Amino acid sequence: MSRFPVRPYRPEDLESVYQVCLLTGDSGEDATHLYDDPKALGHLYAAPYVMLEPDLAFVLEDEEGVCGYVVGAFDTRTFKQAMVDRWLPPLQAVLPDPQGDREAWSPTERMYHQVQHPRAEFPETLEPYPSHLHIDLLPRAQGQGYGRDLMETLLAALAEKGSPGVHLGVARSNVRAQGFYRRMGFEEHGREGTGTNQGIRMVRRLP
Repeated sequence: MSRFPVRPYRPEDLESVYQVCLLTGDSGEDATHLYDDPKALGHLYAAPYVMLEPDLAFVLEDEEGVCGYVVGAFDTRTFKQAMVDRWLPPLQAVLPDPQGDREAWSPTERMYHQVQHPRAEFPETLEPYPSHLHIDLLPRAQGQGYGRDLMETLLAALAEKGSPGVHLGVARSNVRAQGFYRRMGFEEHGREGTGTNQGIRMVRRLP
């Protein structure tokens, strides 16, 4: 069986990237039922990467279309500032800022709050890992080695740019993803809320 290649992101992939983000947005499962705005997740976790650092965005495409992607930021602090300065203002102008009891907010409203009030924290434990990434694969592309293909492509691109280390966040409930990252060589470096931070030094990157 022929394998589908990983290729660089193209502007016409944007809607597909949004869709993959939504269809994997519930700890790797379909989050469509959670969000009345299907782009709410992608506004924060997918689209800004392909728009601000397209040279660190790669997609997997099979005969049905884009079925996975990996996106990265070379320097997390610089990327977060670019989001604040360039990406978020147009969204802040059109998306509502949720009010009232936070416990009653819907998942969409929680995303909108993050759009309106972006967080700039960068834990000290992640200082050796200034780059970060997000990866998502639809079920039809899982379990076939494509996740590793995507990760190795991005890690190679980050190494080429001189990154000393990369981190990512993963929900503690997403046991499958945590196992995948361990096999890739990532190690846990602290917890935030319901998630964990995982990091890998580029010198330890798997071939």
